[in-house]
Amino acid sequence: MKVAVIGGSGFVGTYLIDHLLAAGHVPRLLVRPGSEHKVERAQACELVPGDVTDAAALRACIQGSEAVIYLIGLLREFPARGITFEAMHLRGVQDSILAAQGAGVKRFILMSANGVKADGTAYQRTKYQAEEALKASGLRWTIFRPSVIFGDPRGRMEFCSQLRKEIIDSPLPVPLFYDGLLPKGAGEFELAPVSVEDVAAAFTLALGEPRTESQTYSLCGPQRLSWKAILTTIAAAVGKRKLMVPAPVLAIRAAAGVLERYPWFPITRGQIQMLLEGNVCTENDSFARLGLTPTPFGVDQLGYLRGERD
Repeated sequence: MKVAVIGGSGFVGTYLIDHLLAAGHVPRLLVRPGSEHKVERAQACELVPGDVTDAAALRACIQGSEAVIYLIGLLREFPARGITFEAMHLRGVQDSILAAQGAGVKRFILMSANGVKADGTAYQRTKYQAEEALKASGLRWTIFRPSVIFGDPRGRMEFCSQLRKEIIDSPLPVPLFYDGLLPKGAGEFELAPVSVEDVAAAFTLALGEPRTESQTYSLCGPQRLSWKAILTTIAAAVGKRKLMVPAPVLAIRAAAGVLERYPWFPITRGQIQMLLEGNVCTENDSFARLGLTPTPFGVDQLGYLRGERD
C-alpha cells in the first residue's frame, strides 16, 4: 500500500517509516525543500517537495496514495514566525482532508494527543478540533491519542532527552512542581509514557485492520508514574542521583507569560497547565484492543540517554 505521510521526518515519523517498510508499504513523504537529509531511509521512500501550508504540495503527495497518515504536532508555537497550533494542528489536517477527498483517498489516520478537549489549552483545543473535522469528513478514519512518547530520539526532540538535558544535567535540584501556596502533592501528578515503537506499531497495524476504522485509541504505557518517579528513573538511567525540592509554579507561570515567546525560555503557560493536569488514560485497554503489548518505562528502556550528551 502506498501511504502518504504528513510529518514523516519527525520523531514518530522516523519509526513509522521503519514499520511501514517492514510491513511492505511504500511511504510517500511530504518534505520541505532542504530537509531531505532528515528523512530516514529516504531511498526506500517517495519524497514529494513541499510544506503542509502548501495546498498544491499536499495534493501532489496524497494523489496516488491509498491512505494518509497525519503526524504533525507542535510542542509550542511561535506566532511571530508563523508557527502556530492553528496552522499545524488544525488547518494542516483540514487541508489534508480536502486533498484526500479530492484524490479519492478514503483512509485517514490522525495522530492526536491524550487529554485533548474543546476547552483546553491552544494545543489541546486545536488537536480536538482536528479530530472533529476528521470525524465529519466522511473518510474512513482512525485517531490515536498518545501520552508522552519516549524512545531513542535519533537526533530529534524527545520527552526523556529533553528532561535529561534541561533538568537532570542541570546543577540545580529537580523541581517538583505544585500549584497553589502549599507544596501538597508536589511532583505527584502522573504521566503514562508510551514507547515510540509501540505508537508506530499501532499506526501500521491500523492500516490493514478495518476494525480500527471509526475508532479512537488512547495510547498510554502500562504504568501510571508520578513526575518524581519519571525524573528519578531518568537520573538513574544516566547514573545520577538528584536532590528534589518542591517548586511552586506561580512564579514560573508569571515568567512564562512574559518570556514564552522566546525560543530560549524552556516552558510555556500551556505546557505548565497540561503538565499539572497529568497525562494518563482514563481507559487503558487500547493496546489490548489492538492486540499489542505496550513496553514498560524503566532504566532498561532508557539506555539511549547515556549517549545523549549535547
